[in-house]
Amino acid sequence: MSKWEGPLVDRLYEAAVIPELWPGVCERISAGIGAFSTAIICISPDGTARWVSSPAIARQMEQYGASDLQHRNVRPARALTRAPGAFMRDIDLLTDEELARDPMRTELLEPIGLGWEMGCAIAEPSGAMFVTSMLRRTADGPFTVTDADRMNALKPDLARATFLATRLAFSQAQSITKTLSTVGLAAAVLTLSGKVLSMNADMEKFAPRLRVGAGDNLVVKDPAARDLLRAALLGLKLQDAPVVQSIPIAADFGEPVLVLQLLPVRRDARDIFGPATAILIATAVGHVGPPDARVICGLFDLTPAEGRIAQRVVGGEKVGDIAAALGIGQETVRTHLKSIYRKTGVNRQSKLVSLLLGIPHQERALDDASQALAAAQASGDRWK
Repeated sequence: MSKWEGPLVDRLYEAAVIPELWPGVCERISAGIGAFSTAIICISPDGTARWVSSPAIARQMEQYGASDLQHRNVRPARALTRAPGAFMRDIDLLTDEELARDPMRTELLEPIGLGWEMGCAIAEPSGAMFVTSMLRRTADGPFTVTDADRMNALKPDLARATFLATRLAFSQAQSITKTLSTVGLAAAVLTLSGKVLSMNADMEKFAPRLRVGAGDNLVVKDPAARDLLRAALLGLKLQDAPVVQSIPIAADFGEPVLVLQLLPVRRDARDIFGPATAILIATAVGHVGPPDARVICGLFDLTPAEGRIAQRVVGGEKVGDIAAALGIGQETVRTHLKSIYRKTGVNRQSKLVSLLLGIPHQERALDDASQALAAAQASGDRWK
């Protein structure tokens, strides 16, 4: 082991448990091999790409992620086929003619003076692919065979460190559901494609209305709730605000109404080793009488004013009665009701009453779900 490899190997295994160290590790790799930058990219089975990189290339990586280049980049798949788990230079992976028209080179790398790349693609047991990409200035010439040999000597430790980081990230999902179980919350941790990473016993009690199906995917029996959840997950995947904060599941064969709440797990951009996830919490709505306004507010993220109005609606009061009782205008009440409907995933007063009282209703909110799904797909607003 060289003087360069020894300290770097130690840092790799430190970064496996302390994600904040990965950018510094990327810098050390670059310095030791004469590269301008290093990036470790995780490509999930659904094609989503996340990465950690040297600070010097962070802005360009953001541009890469926001463009369609990641979908036109033939290098990772070719490397995985031709030399899986081994570092290869771009000049060995592509012919001169292919390099001349390669969109990665012509559209991204050459315009920023980084015309040469060396990389490695490793398939991870979860179905993800990890790509290590190193860039060199165009003026410095391509990476050498010696450079590839040095990185291949480091590769076993690099692969073990990324594998360890992946396993630790998955164990976090189990910790989340266990912790929520201790405070009486039925919960599951989902990937943004709807795969269940962990589900606690409290959530399992809601089967068959909520259960884990083939491929570890979450199965929601209620079709309206299924569509609303799919829309919310899609919104998170597109990095939009969730379309529906709380999702009702209608009462079924004597079972009470369930309310699903989807909470995004906001990961640091450097935490690439666990799939993007969300926490799903299920709460059974009480059987007798309107629930306390504080309970309503907690379940559906209503404001105190909205909670008071929702409680009065469930108690059978009309808009005019509510306005008079609370000393506000009827239009103000209607405005609050629109917000309440949006947050609870229903579209009319009768459905709100059914939801909060746990009374079965036959009419499903399919129109609401379809509109929500379309809105999530069409939305262009992004949160950071």
